[in-house]
Amino acid sequence: MQAKLLSLVSCLHPAEPPRERQRTLARFQLPLLLARVAILLSAVCFPAAGVTAAEPVVFQQAYAPGPADNPLKGFVPYAGQNRGFPHSLEFEYLPLASMMTGPSTFNWAPLERLLDGIASRGCQSVFRVYLEYPRKLSGVPEYLVQAGVKMRAWTNTNTQPFPPALDHTPDYEDPRLRAALTNFIAALGVRYDGDPRIGFITAGLLGTWGEWHCHPHSEWFASRTVQAEVMDAYAAAFKKTPVLLRYPAGDQDRSHAPNGQRAFGYHDDSFAWATLDTGRKSDSWFNLALLRQAGPAAMERWRTAPIGGEVRPELWPCLWKQEGCREGQDFARCVRETHASWLMESSTARRLAPEERERALAAARSLGYELQVVRASAALQGRALDVTVTVTNRGVAPFYAGWPVKLVAGGSGGAESMAEIPFALKELLPMTADTRSVTVDLARFAPGEIKLLLGIPNPLKGGKHLRFANADQDRDRAGWLTLGKVVLP
Repeated sequence: MQAKLLSLVSCLHPAEPPRERQRTLARFQLPLLLARVAILLSAVCFPAAGVTAAEPVVFQQAYAPGPADNPLKGFVPYAGQNRGFPHSLEFEYLPLASMMTGPSTFNWAPLERLLDGIASRGCQSVFRVYLEYPRKLSGVPEYLVQAGVKMRAWTNTNTQPFPPALDHTPDYEDPRLRAALTNFIAALGVRYDGDPRIGFITAGLLGTWGEWHCHPHSEWFASRTVQAEVMDAYAAAFKKTPVLLRYPAGDQDRSHAPNGQRAFGYHDDSFAWATLDTGRKSDSWFNLALLRQAGPAAMERWRTAPIGGEVRPELWPCLWKQEGCREGQDFARCVRETHASWLMESSTARRLAPEERERALAAARSLGYELQVVRASAALQGRALDVTVTVTNRGVAPFYAGWPVKLVAGGSGGAESMAEIPFALKELLPMTADTRSVTVDLARFAPGEIKLLLGIPNPLKGGKHLRFANADQDRDRAGWLTLGKVVLP
């Protein structure tokens, strides 16, 4: 040990004669010396390491509201019908008849046109395939109609606020129709599971509008056995793209097959109208009442699977006015209690007064996640940079997609290095924070200033990046948060 200390003293005081070095050594307090050894050994006595280690530079990040059109959240217009309201998702219905030409033959052109059209606007798609839709032609594939699958034509009066309309309900128990549904779902999954053009799929296929009911003719709706077949097919076909069901259901539900233990999300298509649990027996079909009846796993589903839906059409004319709506339920409370990430909301397709637009924008931002960088730091270690970032989720739901978090270091001479920070954003629940680190290689960088940027790129070509709720978001590069700068000696 003494030989090592003498070596250190020699390094610190190279001009001293040997005897003076011994006296210098005697004056050192051993604990202090050992502490200095750890700090100085590589930087002073071993200059081959290059740049000296530096104290971390801390970047404090100011909050600013995230944008209303952050990806995979917010208000969702019908495809191509928006008039300038910020959004990142668009919705559309498709009849099964347009895509299925035989028991195992398919025409994907209608779906391709829809997905490509929405993607061309930088958005991802939410879609639903239907068999029956009031006012529209039947969505049952023609080959099944020709084969004799029974069809019921009737006037559907459950179409408020629109007038009654002609509906066509097939015999959901027909084995040929059941086989067609499971074959279609399997083929759809093979072709589209994980497709970056798709944000979410609502299960559809069964019932009026694909909403899993035939009210007021519940006796015509698919049996629980058929429902289970459809859910089994979706579970087998889609491992990446989220699939959402219309109704939560427990073991005692008389109309719907149990799904409380399944991994699907849910969509409430009477949002802010029949969402909150009132405790009244007549309202037992309301969304949160059904969730509670479906059991604890269903109530907690939002933690792992997305919640979506549609603002009830009766609320479109009044929801963003100062006085609000006389009917319906408190919108903000519905968002908090359901943890909804996205909602179809057609009132934003019309021209809103400035104050109405501001309320609608705030409501859109309140949906889903809101990720903020609360602290970041960087420390030079030779020709490497250790970066640590803390992210918190200020929203009501996680970000359900497994998109990677990227760090870019840009040098003044044009050099650039990118690294992935190992965040698990799916696990970042509301009001929690996570801290992760990464080391960036600076071997190719010339001395000078290095700017650090953080981003979550959208896998959809031309899609909107996930943007942080920070004041320096997009300051230096669109889609990226500027963390700060360090200087490489």
